[in-house]
Amino acid sequence: MSNHLSIRTYSRQRQGHAHRHHQLVLPIRGAISIELQGFTGKVAVGECVIIRAGQLHHFRADESARFIVADLETLPASLLAAERPLLPITPPLLSYLLFVEKQLEYQVDSSLEASVCQVFCQLLEKQGRASCLDPRIRSAQIFIGEHLCARLEIATLAAIACLSPTQFKKRFREQLGCSVHQYVIRQRMEKARALLTHTDLPVQLIAEQVGYGDLSAFSRRFSRHFGLSPRHFCR
Repeated sequence: MSNHLSIRTYSRQRQGHAHRHHQLVLPIRGAISIELQGFTGKVAVGECVIIRAGQLHHFRADESARFIVADLETLPASLLAAERPLLPITPPLLSYLLFVEKQLEYQVDSSLEASVCQVFCQLLEKQGRASCLDPRIRSAQIFIGEHLCARLEIATLAAIACLSPTQFKKRFREQLGCSVHQYVIRQRMEKARALLTHTDLPVQLIAEQVGYGDLSAFSRRFSRHFGLSPRHFCR
């Protein structure tokens, strides 16, 4: 096989298998629960899990979550040398994944797909230089992803991270390249778009699931974020 990138969704039902090629799972929306040798836990946006050829793994995820999955013949040396299967990904690679998502939503020819994969692999080579995400920030990141419908206060998130509010905001920006407020909005909008695209839930309910009790406020924020109204994405 040749290297291949695809957009995947999974179900909440626990599934398991192994395959002959290496595989990387990179969340672009939501998180996935993975069980494999050396790691059991959640993989969230900003992270990558390495599944080596022949390795049995089990997984499950919310249906609204989306992932870029890379099926690879060989792994870059930096990933082969990784001590753990879970790695943070660099900001350039995370940004590129969002570009890849847009490309894969349309039918692309083989030459374009090969070019997209080549750039992906080049960015992947730099992963060995990425510093590990601070576990305190990761704990807050996971909490945010699981409580997008709630009122997410800095004081609450800082307490989860065992940091003062000032330390938390500074460390969060250093680690993720944006403010807490910007990150929360982005996650809410991305989840809303996924629910609009992949479910038949009414817009009002989707707004509530991402923390907006006022439908008008949700529609204004969504339209500013994507340049299109929520109705544009409805099934």
